[in-house]
Amino acid sequence: MSQEKAPRRRFLRQVLAIVPAAAVATGTAVSQAGCVRQEAAAGAAYEPKYFTAAEWRFLHAALDRLIPADELGPGAVQARVPEFVDRQMELPYGHGKLWYMQGPFHPGQPPEMGYQLSLTPREVYRHGIAACDGHCRKTFGKPFADLDHARQEQVLADMEHGKVELEAVPARTVFSQLLANAKEGFLSDPIHGGNHDMAGWKLVGFPGARADFADWIDQPNTRYPYGPVSISGKQG
Repeated sequence: MSQEKAPRRRFLRQVLAIVPAAAVATGTAVSQAGCVRQEAAAGAAYEPKYFTAAEWRFLHAALDRLIPADELGPGAVQARVPEFVDRQMELPYGHGKLWYMQGPFHPGQPPEMGYQLSLTPREVYRHGIAACDGHCRKTFGKPFADLDHARQEQVLADMEHGKVELEAVPARTVFSQLLANAKEGFLSDPIHGGNHDMAGWKLVGFPGARADFADWIDQPNTRYPYGPVSISGKQG
């Protein structure tokens, strides 16, 4: 296996574990009519509702490194994952309404103790992006989005392993938030803004919201020949 293919292969080994999270990430029920309107609006040039211009550049650059386009298919940017993340920030999820957000908070506890910060996802991004750009300016003389790909990947790796000290929010928390939303946006139904043209589903062979699989129940080990279908009815 080539080194170029290895990162995406590792990503694919993880994706099925997070599909349930992607399905509930919006935090609100959406009618089919509303889904169709939102998916249609996604086709136009998208203007972020929450992220600033500088944050939007960071988000595109970071997501492009986490899920890059390659010979296997489109990456996060082409699949409009940044749009998915921005939409999530305006929903109850982004405001922390789905979590228990009352104190006391005890940062530094083991993972089994759950989330131990007072920051909502919106705040994790706002403070985290600013701190990461500040670190990059101090270390390399330019913000994250202006670094070459190799340095961007090194910064993300250092954040993942806690080798970077960021103000206001732990680097690992920022990276975990970014990676989780990247996976969700790449594999969620397109009605939520990401997974454009069902690129993520095509990559992993997921059929989407097809209503009837009766003809295939008695055909084990047979490749399913049809493309995926969105909840809105759009076929990939």
